[in-house]
Amino acid sequence: MNGYIIKRRLLAVCRVLQMECFRIDESGFTGFDLLNPEQQFQGATAIAIDNDEARRLIREHFPKLQADELKYRALARRPANHPRLMALQRNVLTHHKCVTYVCDKRFLLLLMFLDYAVEPFYYERGVDFYEDGQNYSLASLLYLVGPTLLGNGALDRLLASFQRAVKEKSPSALADLVAAARASRWRELPEALGPLARFAAPECLQAIAAPGVSTDAAFVVLQSLISRMEVIADGPYRIEHDQSKNLLIYHDLLQRYISHEDAITFCQSEIAGITFPLKLQSVTQVDSKASPAVQLADVMIGAAIEAVSTLSGQRAGTLDA
Repeated sequence: MNGYIIKRRLLAVCRVLQMECFRIDESGFTGFDLLNPEQQFQGATAIAIDNDEARRLIREHFPKLQADELKYRALARRPANHPRLMALQRNVLTHHKCVTYVCDKRFLLLLMFLDYAVEPFYYERGVDFYEDGQNYSLASLLYLVGPTLLGNGALDRLLASFQRAVKEKSPSALADLVAAARASRWRELPEALGPLARFAAPECLQAIAAPGVSTDAAFVVLQSLISRMEVIADGPYRIEHDQSKNLLIYHDLLQRYISHEDAITFCQSEIAGITFPLKLQSVTQVDSKASPAVQLADVMIGAAIEAVSTLSGQRAGTLDA
């Protein structure tokens, strides 16, 4: 009987190892603080590639590499590596399934503000706040003209108060949030700030103080990756990721996704959705030094974050954005 059980387990392990495997890595993680001026963008990359092929690509493009690990930031410092980095990315994107997601954390924080500090007010009054993407339109308006419209520094103070209130969930932090809204020129955009500034809407404050509500962007980034991996995977697949402290949060979220066995589909928009149970079967943490495939994911997300930072004018990157 013991031998039979061992054989069954070995067969199960073999089936898992034979599955298509996506390797993922992240960049720009700052926890609950989405206003970090040094890291405006957060993202992650998933690549369906095995370690042997990844090792071959690294040797092909960086035959003289002496470091123990391929790291984008280290390689990008040397101008001589730039053509090689571009060629490596081109090779990965041309021949392998690959998806990269990058978000502007300030814009994401504005969307969260509208989700918890505004939408409950409209919901209680029978208004569909999300109809026709109104939340995205209002977030875009706040992002672009809010700093001028609401007064000097008012939007920054409001967002800082919001993410602190979400984290602490204390009466004093919630009161400070309402005070920040009232101290702004909120009458210039009452649709967005009126629920807090005019009414201190209890339904909004309750939503902000609810357990589990967080401004951590990991959930959004990971869900965006999974929604695409589920589409491009041929069948059941698995994920490997680095053992870094940041990715521990991703690991826990992935395990929760895998454990959700009820059949249901969530539609975020007309072109984005996710269906449970997932094709994703397992998630494993690995040492990135022993995983050339994870190292390639580091290069892809590192280059993407640098490119979008350059295009947004945040700072000048080393590669051609």
